[in-house]
This record gives sequence, structure tokens and C-alpha cells, in this order.
Amino acid sequence: MRVSRFYLDQPLTEGELSLTGDTAHYIGRVLRLAPGAPVQVFNGSGQEWSGDITQISKREVVVRLDAPTPGLPESAVRIHLGQAMSRGERMDWVIQKAAELGVAEITPLFTERCEVKLQGERADKRQSHWQQVAVSACEQCGRSVVPRVNPPTSMDDWLASVDVELRLILHHRTDQSLKSLQPPASLALLIGPEGGLSADEISRAEKTGFLATRFGPRVLRTETAPVVALSVAQYLWGDF
Repeated sequence: MRVSRFYLDQPLTEGELSLTGDTAHYIGRVLRLAPGAPVQVFNGSGQEWSGDITQISKREVVVRLDAPTPGLPESAVRIHLGQAMSRGERMDWVIQKAAELGVAEITPLFTERCEVKLQGERADKRQSHWQQVAVSACEQCGRSVVPRVNPPTSMDDWLASVDVELRLILHHRTDQSLKSLQPPASLALLIGPEGGLSADEISRAEKTGFLATRFGPRVLRTETAPVVALSVAQYLWGDF
């Protein structure tokens, strides 16, 4: 029997738990689960709670949870993705796949060729939306730790603040490959927008310690590049 997984942003303990609001509506009205259905819940702590539904009403779902167990271990390399923002569903896709591929942190970036303009309440809403995309991806892929999606920021502010052991910028016009690098404990990946980063942006990134790195001879789309880079990094240094 398929076990449905749910993220709950609250403390969790063994015993009965009452769920209301959107979560209860989703379980009872959308998924149409019935009493006795097995469930698994997590709250981002790295632990998971298995259990089953005991009651369902119009406004409430009651689940009985067993003692917590350790969730899937996180990757050996902690990855912070700095992703130039793209329009529409492409950014959602990047967030989703990055979460599935084990990224620890994501920062949406404003760059010179970025066409997305966000500020104020609109920026807050997009950040909240992207965080929920990451949550949904973790519910699907089995992760018990949800990557943090930071507020959109300028590339230069991100360059100045990111604190990792190894910094990489994807650039197809270089001979530097990943195979010659020592395995890092933490990694930052800088991905440019559609049209790429400007020469000046690449230079500024290199001045802050970013290493231009080649991921093959072809020019990758802005939503393809992070998937490739994260997959290669996890294969070389992480948990693939």
C-alpha cells in the first residue's frame, strides 16, 4: 500500500495529532484517504514519524504517530545553489529538482540579464511559493530535511555573503574540470540566467574566490545547468 508523506511545520511527538486547515482538507478531500490509511510525517528535523489515520471529519483529521525514526541521511557535501531567476515555471522546476538532488540551500539571484523583477510583497510571495515547492519535492523524494529558499538578492550581495569551502561558477569556455578538485565539505554553485552571466559578472565572481568550471562543451539552459551540476557534484563528492 502506498504511504502518503506530509510535511508539518510544528513539533511532533508520538501519540495522536489533530490536523486542521489546508492539510486536513488535502488529506480528506483531495487525496480522499480513509481511517486506517498509513501516513508518514516529518517537520524538517531529520526525523520521521510513521502512523495511521484514526478519524476524518469535514474540518479535522486525526492521526496516530509512532515513535520517531531517523530519516534519510543528508548528502556528505552541503551545497548552496545561487540561481539567477527565470520566468514562470522554469524557476519552480529548478527549485523542485534542486531539492530532489539534495541541495541544502537555494538563493534566487538578480543578475544583469535577469528579466525577472521582484520587490516588496511580490518578492515575499514568490519566496513563500518557492519554499512550498521545495517542501512538496521533499514530500515526494523522501527527504526529511527541507532546503531553505532564501529571499531573492543581488548576485554581488550573495557573492559577498556565501560561506563555503569550494565556490564554482559554470562556464563552458574554460578547461577546468571537476575531476582535479579535492572533495569539499561545502560547495556553492553559481548559475547564470538565460543569455548567461556577463564577462564582468564572471570576473567579479572570480575575484571573490569562485572558480570557473567546465561541465561539458555544450551551452546548457539556465534550468538545465543546475540539474547537471548538482548531479555531477553528488556523483563525485556526495551520495550518488
